[in-house]
Amino acid sequence: MNYKQILKKIKKYNDIVIARHIGADPDALGSTIGLKDIIKENFPNKNVYVVGNSSSRFRYLGIMDKLPEDTSNAVLIVTDTPDKKRVDGVNVDRFSYKIKIDHHPFIEEFCDIEWIDDTASSASQMIIEFALKCNLKIPKEAAEKLYVGVVGDTERFLHSYTTTKTFDLVSTLIKKTNIDFTSLYSRMYLRSLTDIRFNGFLASNLIVTENKLAYIKLDEKTLKEYNVDPSTAGNLINNFYNIDEILVIAFCSEDAGNNYIKCSIRSSGPIINEVASKFNGGGHALASGAKPKSFEEVDELLKQLDEECRKYIQNGG
Repeated sequence: MNYKQILKKIKKYNDIVIARHIGADPDALGSTIGLKDIIKENFPNKNVYVVGNSSSRFRYLGIMDKLPEDTSNAVLIVTDTPDKKRVDGVNVDRFSYKIKIDHHPFIEEFCDIEWIDDTASSASQMIIEFALKCNLKIPKEAAEKLYVGVVGDTERFLHSYTTTKTFDLVSTLIKKTNIDFTSLYSRMYLRSLTDIRFNGFLASNLIVTENKLAYIKLDEKTLKEYNVDPSTAGNLINNFYNIDEILVIAFCSEDAGNNYIKCSIRSSGPIINEVASKFNGGGHALASGAKPKSFEEVDELLKQLDEECRKYIQNGG
């Protein structure tokens, strides 16, 4: 990747809009807000906007900006998003120049510069790499957000796409900025009593098939009862890793405001992103999301995931 190409465009445009995918998670927020902080540190006279719907759980990472009315002379940088329809908060076509920085498998080309590295652990890792390669100053607040982004997508460096490069970049980031990375965990994993009770509800109502697919369907009434939004409910799937009787798990939460069911899907073996892509989604081979339009479509999604589990078991997985 020619990092200088991206830096050249950042230097050229006075107005820079940074966006990410629908359904904010730590990596999406860390990569976008962290990049904004880096740009403002090195080019303080530029107007930089981070856009998209906020997530109450991750509000501590920063607040979203209001999109300027005229973006015809602005550059758009999209992080952590493989396809146009999943970009949150902007109309991609209204920008004079567009840049993608993404670690998901390729789905669609929609930007002028597309830096895709599906070996990277996270988009936040790619922003760290970009800043270091371009010798940009990284302020402490940016480093903290980028560290949280890497930790969030690797689940504390547990996943297989955590590489020696991940550790090298994170180590350099810590050395250069002297962040107290251990203190970041307490805020990141702070949970309310409501969350704990909701986790109990999830565990008690999880359905597991004979092919080791686990799932739960959460309607709007249930989410309101526990005072959680669909994104927060989906992120709680990370509390259900490494269960012996489960190969694939899916949390399907009704998002009435957006008229779809937000499905977070994780796997410990079967490939799931190809199934997710059939239901307005996609992602990594073992960590994906989908947005079916109804619970009837959710049932078809679950049926196909169950079949992937069956084939995986049959093939000796």
